[in-house]
Amino acid sequence: MSGVVVVTENGQGRYQQEVRLGQHSLIADEPVSAGGEDAGPAPFDFLMAGLGACTSMTLRMYAERKEWPLTGISVSLSHDRIEVDGVLRERITRTIDLNGSLSEAQRTRLLEIAGKCPVHRALSQPFMLDCQLAD
Repeated sequence: MSGVVVVTENGQGRYQQEVRLGQHSLIADEPVSAGGEDAGPAPFDFLMAGLGACTSMTLRMYAERKEWPLTGISVSLSHDRIEVDGVLRERITRTIDLNGSLSEAQRTRLLEIAGKCPVHRALSQPFMLDCQLAD
């Protein structure tokens, strides 16, 4: 499981945040169009990055286990909102580029495996989000 992520305003901009993940430190911000300074990825960009990274890592692990000739993976993601049955829903579109001498059956199986990466599974079901104030 993942460790604790701590997000704190950094005082550098209207919406800028320092995101601390263990030994890693990143900046999050909103784009200029949303009142930020675009000093770092926006929150949905981090969400998509996590899904893209998990997808690519899961495919790499699977291909290595099967000893398939997968020589490269690229995952492109975009986010928008669509109306479904009169309800506005979030949508992430994920396009996976697989390189290597893979058969059509292998490519199809890798697409199926992409839907089984842990982040995809978590986002595909109702999430339990607990929120509390610190003491």
